[in-house]
Amino acid sequence: MERVDRCVVLVDAGYLLGAAASLLAGEPARSRITVDHAALIQGLRERAEADTEQPLLRIYWFDGAPDRVPQPEHRRLRVMSRVTVRLGALTRSDGRWAQKGVDAAMHAELTELARNRACSDVVLVTGDGDLLPGLMSAKEHGVAVHLWAVQAADGDYNQSEDLVAEADERRVLDRAWITRAVRAKETGGPCAPPPAARNSEIAAILSAPLPEAALAASAERGSRAQAEAARDDAPTAPDESAAPTPNNHAGRGVPTPKDLAGTLRGPGTPPVQPATQPPPAGATLRWSSDRGWVERGGPVGEPPETASLPTLAHLTSAEQRWADREEDITTVGGDPFEVGQVFARRWMERLPETVHLQKLSTMYPRVPHRIDGELLRYAARFGLLAHKDDQIDEHDRYAIRAGFWREIDVRAAAEHAPPLPEKHAQPVGQEERTAPAGD
Repeated sequence: MERVDRCVVLVDAGYLLGAAASLLAGEPARSRITVDHAALIQGLRERAEADTEQPLLRIYWFDGAPDRVPQPEHRRLRVMSRVTVRLGALTRSDGRWAQKGVDAAMHAELTELARNRACSDVVLVTGDGDLLPGLMSAKEHGVAVHLWAVQAADGDYNQSEDLVAEADERRVLDRAWITRAVRAKETGGPCAPPPAARNSEIAAILSAPLPEAALAASAERGSRAQAEAARDDAPTAPDESAAPTPNNHAGRGVPTPKDLAGTLRGPGTPPVQPATQPPPAGATLRWSSDRGWVERGGPVGEPPETASLPTLAHLTSAEQRWADREEDITTVGGDPFEVGQVFARRWMERLPETVHLQKLSTMYPRVPHRIDGELLRYAARFGLLAHKDDQIDEHDRYAIRAGFWREIDVRAAAEHAPPLPEKHAQPVGQEERTAPAGD
């Protein structure tokens, strides 16, 4: 069988992105970096073809995922040209995530490519010495092996010396090359939007510290309520501030909306008013939908003022649904804040009447039940709400809704902005992309 003169790139994503995070953010957590995957793939292709002087056959992207379920980045990658995604398992042990099966998959792919003479050159982007047998096998079949390393942070060595010794060629992807597609996230909270009227409240939610004090206060309120109930034989309406909610996962280190509201309003302030009364000015952290905040024993049905609001599903045609799915797969990054923005943008663009937007804007921060449920189901497509322990990440919920309200605010402000002089008027359809002054 004649060997084909072309190159293949095998990428250990855990190594590449973990080493990039160490280099740019000081720690190997991939959550500390933002990756432009399209730019990264293009950079890998150009570098491989230049180094090997052969055309690219394919880039194999090896990564781990919980239960081997593709995450947003994997869905974006696998629809790119000349990219194949191979997933191993991602398991959590002793508080740390670990990949299982990735090295074995890379070894199998490498040896199979070499045995079938599918390429003349293989580029390995990895640092794991477990791939040494596969590298040696590829060399025995006449394949030239190029080993790429990521520039190590603080002079540390992040690659197996045995791999380095056996590789035919070795290159280092330095900081300048990495920063073309990868950057460190800014500290100070995830996806904090520019300043706006409501953003101080949104920022308080997104950047809230671990709620030891809030959880302790919540537990104290619950104990006090139980003690009072035991002393009192007569039935009384439960205290809204002490009532447990499904979102109050004590001990998980994540604040509930009520915990945050009690913490941010400070000690000694009155409890949150029941949902049947107008909310006080400071009670702006009621992120749950209508159904989750009705008073105990009250009607469970949706309030009439929100029942008239159309859902995105009702506003979306079959053709738009296909286009939405295409956009979700190819361009939407899957960041919680971005997901909320995309959902809100689509909902607003398809509204037949602006009165619905005005009505929704007055309900801040409570998302009507039907729209809120649809929003969270949409977010679940990106893996944001699907956790192995079947628990919902509260910070993701806050960020999703914060992105939703941020987009609503921008559009509502544009609707009320004074019209521009005729000679400076914007083209039709551009007003929704214009941010209000100060944003």
